[in-house]
Amino acid sequence: MNVTMTVNGQEVTRDVEPRMLLVHFLRDTLDLTGTHWGCDTSNCGACVVHLDGDAVKSCTVLAVMCDGHRVATVESLEKDGELDPIQQGFHEQHALQCGFCTPGMIMTTRALLNENPNPTDEEIRIAISGGICRCTGYKNIVSAVRWAAEHEHAGQEA
Repeated sequence: MNVTMTVNGQEVTRDVEPRMLLVHFLRDTLDLTGTHWGCDTSNCGACVVHLDGDAVKSCTVLAVMCDGHRVATVESLEKDGELDPIQQGFHEQHALQCGFCTPGMIMTTRALLNENPNPTDEEIRIAISGGICRCTGYKNIVSAVRWAAEHEHAGQEA
């Protein structure tokens, strides 16, 4: 089945098996390996991408369901050598260790900050509750999102 979608700003058309998951389409067909494939059951959150601006777990979406839609992966966040404030925040606040959950956490928190530029720590914790991190205990992730919100907002005021 032919599917056309916009991925990270580029229109792509591919012939896909109707039951192919979006996570596999991104990784195996488009070689966009920033989206991690963890559990295939929607429990870990490592595969979060944006579908028409909304955070979704790509292991729960069929590629054919994205026909005519926009998909953004973690690869889309860096612009002209500049990291997204969330990516920078994860670096600054030591919120990445093994890195497996990082792309999903970053895409989840990007969606959060797009909707709510100044979330409370509780709102951050609720937003990331669909992702599992076995390394950090989440404290540094919350700090990274707080850092990003503060620095992103400061950059918009300038």
